[in-house]
Amino acid sequence: MVFPKAILFDMDGTLTEPYLDYALIKRDLGIDPDHPILESLAKMTSSQRAEAEIILHRHENAAAEASSLNPGCEELLHWLKHQHVPTALVTRNTRKSVRTVFDLHGLHFEVCVTREDGKFKPDPAPLLLACEKLGVAATDSWMVGDSIHDIDAAANAQIPSVWISHNLPRPFMTEPTITCPDLHQLTLLLKRCLNQG
Repeated sequence: MVFPKAILFDMDGTLTEPYLDYALIKRDLGIDPDHPILESLAKMTSSQRAEAEIILHRHENAAAEASSLNPGCEELLHWLKHQHVPTALVTRNTRKSVRTVFDLHGLHFEVCVTREDGKFKPDPAPLLLACEKLGVAATDSWMVGDSIHDIDAAANAQIPSVWISHNLPRPFMTEPTITCPDLHQLTLLLKRCLNQG
């Protein structure tokens, strides 16, 4: 793999430990357990969606306030900063939740794209927007995430993807460019790529 000129990160489950109980959220929202949350909200009437968003925001805000970073996160972001590799956060979450996580853990990214910015993963638009804001070609970037939304979005944007597996079997069909069990291993991989380049 060629060393990336920028890295885009997902937040929940990638940088932070998985905390959101999606099954519970879907039950609270009255959404089919097999359907994604944001896509289901988009199909609701405006009044239904307004009520559902209150419930969803409550879950998201609680998760952000109780969040903890995945092992290796601080080391990875510090190393990338030292190597002058620009980073972006691309999340299906809200800007409020992102600010809570950033303030709680002292995180900083050059660019942050949330669902308030328009289309959301797995649409390629937020990834391409992040690359545009960073001034880096999509093909020269990596998308790092733990879910199908991240890997599908990267495939749709033609961006190399890194799936953080947490040592679990892959529950989706899309093949990531790279699979890493955790952020420690991603740091080691990046160091190898840099040295080989």
